[in-house]
Amino acid sequence: MSWLFNLLFKYPAFVFRQGDFTFATSRAGMLALTLVAAVAAASLITYRGIKSQGHPRERAVLVGIRLALLLLLLFCLFRPSLILRAAVPQQNFLGVLIDDSRSMTIADTDEKPRTDFVQQQFGEGGALAQALSKRFVLRYFRFSSSADRLGTTSELKYGGTSTRLGTALERARDELSGLPLAGLVLITDGADTSADTLDESLASLKARQIPVFSVGVGQDHFARDIQITRVETPRGTLKGTSLAVDVVISQTGYAGTTVPLQVEDGGRIVSTQDVVLPADGQSATVRVNFTATDAGARLFSFHVAPQQGEQVTQNNARDALVEVTDGRERVLYMEGEPRPEMKFVRRAVADDPNLSVTILQRTAEDKYLRLDVGSAEEVVGGFPKTREELFAYRAIILGSVEAASFSPDQLRMLADFVSKRGGSLLMLGGRRSFAEGGWAGTPVAEVLPVEFDGGARGGNSGPYFTHLSVRPTRAGALYPVTQLAENEKASATKWEGMPAVTAVNQVRSVKPGATVLLTGTTDTRQEQVVLAYQRYGRGKSLAFPIQDSWLWKMDAAVPVEDMTHATFWRRLIRWLVDGVPAPVNITTSIDRVEPGEPMKLSAEVVDPAFVEVNDAQVLATITSPSGKTSEVPLEWTVSKDGEYQGQFVPDEAGTYEVRTSAVRDGKELGTTTMHARASAGDAEYFDAAMRSSLLTRVAEDTGGQFFTPSNAASLPEAINYSGRGVTVVEERDLWDMPIILLALLTLIAAEWGYRRQRGLA
Repeated sequence: MSWLFNLLFKYPAFVFRQGDFTFATSRAGMLALTLVAAVAAASLITYRGIKSQGHPRERAVLVGIRLALLLLLLFCLFRPSLILRAAVPQQNFLGVLIDDSRSMTIADTDEKPRTDFVQQQFGEGGALAQALSKRFVLRYFRFSSSADRLGTTSELKYGGTSTRLGTALERARDELSGLPLAGLVLITDGADTSADTLDESLASLKARQIPVFSVGVGQDHFARDIQITRVETPRGTLKGTSLAVDVVISQTGYAGTTVPLQVEDGGRIVSTQDVVLPADGQSATVRVNFTATDAGARLFSFHVAPQQGEQVTQNNARDALVEVTDGRERVLYMEGEPRPEMKFVRRAVADDPNLSVTILQRTAEDKYLRLDVGSAEEVVGGFPKTREELFAYRAIILGSVEAASFSPDQLRMLADFVSKRGGSLLMLGGRRSFAEGGWAGTPVAEVLPVEFDGGARGGNSGPYFTHLSVRPTRAGALYPVTQLAENEKASATKWEGMPAVTAVNQVRSVKPGATVLLTGTTDTRQEQVVLAYQRYGRGKSLAFPIQDSWLWKMDAAVPVEDMTHATFWRRLIRWLVDGVPAPVNITTSIDRVEPGEPMKLSAEVVDPAFVEVNDAQVLATITSPSGKTSEVPLEWTVSKDGEYQGQFVPDEAGTYEVRTSAVRDGKELGTTTMHARASAGDAEYFDAAMRSSLLTRVAEDTGGQFFTPSNAASLPEAINYSGRGVTVVEERDLWDMPIILLALLTLIAAEWGYRRQRGLA
């Protein structure tokens, strides 16, 4: 509608915003005011003679119309004007910043790329470039991850893999400092991929009175597009572990369409799942299950095949780097009495090369059976009595063992094992477990995800058995531990046929932060918790209050070859050790940077008792893809105990190995290895629609104006009257605007029409 405004008001809207309104009054104007007042009085006397029914209202209407007409004439006689500060031709510089990133090649406007506007308007003979050069001295810049001077637009490559608007604006500001500057022109789609905000850059431009005139190219909304918005994978996992990954997919133009979502590991498809796309503009979260079968730094790719008519296909895939380790994780399983559950759990994990489950079974007072120990000294004196000994494990499983068999220090250590060490604790059902084992009120009860609200039933004097038909909850149906088949439907069918189990522990409610994965139904249709978990401090705790999961293997209805029980327990114990921190942990804020960009490293160092260490010598050894090694010392941050930081700059593309070791007083505290990538990013293609809101903010915060290709022809005049640089004062008359003539004719026609209607003509 800008053309209509220009037609009626003679000048564009920005001229009125940038100018100062005034009246060019004179003595003649004062005489005209006196004359108009006399005519107005005469008009009032004229209408006093009207004689008709209802004449007071008619006189009022006609007097009002004539007074409005006379006031409009008076407004014109006072010569309304706009006072503007216009730039002196060729006395001011103008910075033109052009986006040189890959998103500018997206063809989303009449099947033409966004670069088409740049070539037409700023290429050789471009109309907009010529119009600007007649008034200003132009200085061109190109920008993506950095900003550089540009000779001609033919030098643009549109290969930048990231866009940093703040860096570009600051570079142009500094380059043109000290010169009479009319402003900056920013030509971009607004796809700022920087993690930094623009607040500081915009505040600096505003303080220096440098307006930014942004020109947004591309569509601000795609008609047809599918995008994998986010993939939530763990940073590391154990080889052979079944992963549950949430993939967020958004789309427009394909609502209700079924598309295949594939997961690849090094070009090998490891999972395929059909996804029904949500309504336009909405997102759907899809849980994908697959197994990490190979050790090392694995680059998993999640992608949806391009669909017909899709405007952007580069955002149909996302990569995720996952550290898959091939070690043996230590788990301690303690039972207070001989029972089949322990025997079958041991059998289930016996063939797993990545799990080392040590069995400690009490056979008499202060006498224990030790199985699968790693050394002759391991748990030789029973349950660990020191933090160093206990914290060497990744997970603790407590079977049917009463709380009274532990000292107060050991109970506190068990709670700290979860909250401070970051380990996992699983309590199984049994006649000496939960409330029946006197665990209520202990530090361990605070850690567990369930409430001890049922009281003890039977205890040692006579156990009370409850038969339970186990089914997964909605959360459990999608969780890899409790998904017993390749998909949700098949898993639900499998659970329907599972034998019933029994429980002697009444557990019916969980804590506010807990999640129930399995629930059981009694013969009287009452619900009971079968498997629940929660995060607690740095670790997690689980409750599994049934006593004979071995029936899932030995029940007469279960085929001999059925491996459901073994699969369930392997996945459960792998989940226990998943994500448990080591004494030395090394992380990065992001797992990928551009070659030449710094990669920040952050390490957490603790001693064997998991107390933070501030006086260690921490060294990261970096191995590049070509095999070159370098060492980066990490320094204590002072602001946080046990935290060390450093950085390195990858100079070649590929995957880097970062091996970190910590030493104190000549003794090694631990070593850890992680991987990071240096490669060209694809962030330019995600959320790649033109961001008009961001570009409007850039313009408004600096005193400029936002344009699109449709109204960019007004850009030279808008900059000319921005009032920046070397300027002269101009006066623009407003009395001859077409809107005033139209108003005069409308008032005259209204008076004549009203007279005709009322019979007064």
